[in-house]
Amino acid sequence: MQPARRVAFDVIHAVSTSDAYANLLLPHRLAEAKLNPADAGLATELTYGTLRRRGYYDRVIALVAKRPVTEIDDAILDVLRLGAHQLLSMRVAGHAAVNESVELARSAGSRSAAGFTNGVLRTISRTEPAEWERLLLDEATNDTDRLAIATAHPSWVVRAIRQSLDLQGHGDELEAALAADNLAPQVNLVALPGLAERPTDAEPNRFSPYGFRSSGGDPVQLVGTGGGRLRVQDEGSQLAALALTRAEPVTAGERWLDLCAGPGGKAALLAAEALAGGAHLDANELVPARARLVERALAGVPLEVEVSTADGATLAASRPEGYDRILLDAPCTGLGALRRRPEARWRKTPKDVADLTRLQSSLLDAAILALAPGGIVAYVTCSPHVAETALIVESALRAHPTMQRIDTAEVLDRVTVEPLDAAAPGGAVQLWPHRQGTDAMFIALLRKPSASVEPVVDR
Repeated sequence: MQPARRVAFDVIHAVSTSDAYANLLLPHRLAEAKLNPADAGLATELTYGTLRRRGYYDRVIALVAKRPVTEIDDAILDVLRLGAHQLLSMRVAGHAAVNESVELARSAGSRSAAGFTNGVLRTISRTEPAEWERLLLDEATNDTDRLAIATAHPSWVVRAIRQSLDLQGHGDELEAALAADNLAPQVNLVALPGLAERPTDAEPNRFSPYGFRSSGGDPVQLVGTGGGRLRVQDEGSQLAALALTRAEPVTAGERWLDLCAGPGGKAALLAAEALAGGAHLDANELVPARARLVERALAGVPLEVEVSTADGATLAASRPEGYDRILLDAPCTGLGALRRRPEARWRKTPKDVADLTRLQSSLLDAAILALAPGGIVAYVTCSPHVAETALIVESALRAHPTMQRIDTAEVLDRVTVEPLDAAAPGGAVQLWPHRQGTDAMFIALLRKPSASVEPVVDR
């Protein structure tokens, strides 16, 4: 059995059965397997490609097997998904894809499972990919379902992205937005301001003044030699942190809080900015393992940062008016990072949105209470879902009517190298992979008034 396929299967199966994250697990498995660059590249494509189009492959498998995929053993279903990806989306010889999959099924299941795998995949291989797509599209009941099939997204995600684009006046870009989710992102980096310089041969980011893409070589090696001051970080994440730190000039002695700091990329950028401005930074992350990642991310910044592992809402509520700036990068569905975490589209459901919005609202309410008069909170999600973005902000403004919106687009246009063209209703910013080349980050800045004021009533 080819090692690349074994690694891909192990990661795919861990994602399916153990809620593992492919972007965290795959690098470890590649290192353990000691694959050469060609095989490592094959394992990466097999893994991410299969996870990205999993729902599409499940439809094909169900048609051929004549049963719902929920009735197929978990391990064998993952073998079939991996084989279907090779047959329908890669230039892999049919016999190689089938034979290797049968070997995987034999090791993961039984002789009967291997026979079942052989029969399903040989049937798939007898029909051209374009014909499979036509057969699936013929089953669609409406335009949303057809688009969901064609772009390998759940229908509810298509509806959510359409709604967000419509709010920005970009409804005609739905297909482009969905297509961008299926493109592998380039590795992006940041040179922490005041602590590192962008390499002279690097390609500067379009928007972040500190972001860049490496001109070649292994970015992991570049990061390893940077003393923690050169970091892998999406440009959108950089802008989320800079929106908070650059909303107004920093006064020495300010206290800042990164409320949900894991895994620490934004915390490191905040720490560099705090160091430059003479501010203090606290960081909080509920999950201890992620808190350790935050500590590791902060190691390259010579600033003493308290990293706590409290419940975020409880921590914030326990420190009323204790902070001048708070970053709330709220737990969310992750629909804005489907390029990096393709499994999220199949892992999350509308029920998850309902559960998350309750958490997001409680965290934002607590963050507002923890703001000192005149303080600023940045509410950030890596999701464009309106229920997780604009509606959370509107709910917070109803609960705290004296809070003031800050024109976040105007703030970032003072920061960025090029204009973002990302303004969203209510003074917020919504970034998109297909427009800005970033993750689909939502950023909204809110200010607590410095003195008692009458609430502003929209008419």
